[in-house]
Amino acid sequence: MRIATWNVNSLRSRIDRVEALLDRHEIDVLALQETKARADQLPLMGLEARGYEVAVAGSNQWNGVALISRVGLEDVTVGFDGMPEYGDPSVAEARAIGATVGGIRLWSLYVPNGRKPDDPHYVYKLDWLAKLRATASGWLDTPTALVGDWNVCPTDDDVFDAKQFAKSTHVTPPERAAFGGFLDDGYVEVTREHAPGYTYWDYYRNRYQRNRGLKIDFMLASPTLAQRVSGAFIDTEERDPDGPFTGAPSDHAPVIVDLSD
Repeated sequence: MRIATWNVNSLRSRIDRVEALLDRHEIDVLALQETKARADQLPLMGLEARGYEVAVAGSNQWNGVALISRVGLEDVTVGFDGMPEYGDPSVAEARAIGATVGGIRLWSLYVPNGRKPDDPHYVYKLDWLAKLRATASGWLDTPTALVGDWNVCPTDDDVFDAKQFAKSTHVTPPERAAFGGFLDDGYVEVTREHAPGYTYWDYYRNRYQRNRGLKIDFMLASPTLAQRVSGAFIDTEERDPDGPFTGAPSDHAPVIVDLSD
């Protein structure tokens, strides 16, 4: 089975790229983040014509997650138990959707950005990760994958200039500890060994062309599922603004993971 995760930065704007990605890599399941639309706003006919089922969680032009599968899509769950809300009035943002696909419980996750270490959104981010960890710790005995945009650089090697980011989010000790907590519990990050390199490059100042990126898109697998990982790669060509694909790229590249039967 081939699973991919991609922060698409607007599914409506990049539906042609999504369809082409599925065709090009023969992807069985694609987890998307930052879809930025309600389900009724999305052009899904091309996906369905290819034999994919689609589950979407989205309420407006912000956030949004989706699962696209050609190996089944069962027991769809929007949000996880205890997921924090945010805003005034507070709402449960569209940041998590799970389903059973090909016998695997797969979650597409869009972890809050945090904005700045002194921003309330940072507190929300840490709380969101803590509540996800508390719930996900109960899933370790089943084939489970937590995939998506984690908005954390777990090590200094995951950021192009650690000194430049010293006072920014994504690299603070509490964020790294929150990410590391999933590993302490038994989840295995399965992409790094097979797919080194960054997954995100800001549009600012030609950062892709200068390879000034971040590694923030990951797949955390339960132990039994991690044993099935046979390879992974980052489709950096999809991020290349001068690449062969039509239209503007997302600021993230898809991460693709292969599983043995």
